[in-house]
Amino acid sequence: MFAALAASWHSSAMCGRFNVIDNPGLQQLLKDLGIDLNLPPAINVAPTESVRLVRNVTGKGALDSARWWLTPSWAPAVDQKYAMFNARSETLSRSRAFSTPFKRQRGLVPMSSFIEWRKEGEGKQPYQFTPDSGALAVAALWDIWEKGGQPLLSCTLVTTQAATALEPWHSRMPVMLQREEIPRWLDNSAVIVDGDPVFAPILKQPLHVQPLDRAISRSTNKSPSLLGGVGDSTVLAPG
Repeated sequence: MFAALAASWHSSAMCGRFNVIDNPGLQQLLKDLGIDLNLPPAINVAPTESVRLVRNVTGKGALDSARWWLTPSWAPAVDQKYAMFNARSETLSRSRAFSTPFKRQRGLVPMSSFIEWRKEGEGKQPYQFTPDSGALAVAALWDIWEKGGQPLLSCTLVTTQAATALEPWHSRMPVMLQREEIPRWLDNSAVIVDGDPVFAPILKQPLHVQPLDRAISRSTNKSPSLLGGVGDSTVLAPG
């Protein structure tokens, strides 16, 4: 059921799919976070699947597995009634589900690229967005649900208004943290408010945009060959 639901989210969600490909940029990102580990490949990752989440829980970065669909600690049950895999940066402090994690449970999800769709012709064409560095640190919030049985660690990805260059593909984009922004974001004693510069709708590094085979629209398709591209790429400049 979850896979079927995920297959329908890409048309309106951002960020709704991403990829993890081990490369020097991703390795350096983890090393900068004090994590000595290479991430296994994860292709076409969709909401409700397990993702790797970096948290600051002991004064340094820790890498955990988390369910990508935040379940608030106060929720009566784990369900998909509300779309909780993205959190709008503009309303974090006013959201019942996200306000507490925003104050003291911030994290990031490392990835090598994300996927977005736009309507073209008779259907929706998927595009892959890949940074020059080969690594993205996307802002996330997390929570732990502990009612009955094994505690559940879950997370959501924070989004902001799209940079001008990205608007032809979507009106929103994930909050992509620069290396110098990461320590403050992960420091839960630091005060970050709605409208903080970290959420600015600008590209902080170049992004390469390339069309993908439409087979990747099904979340169950996990072949790395689907990331090869089916056309010319475009480079979106920072700003």
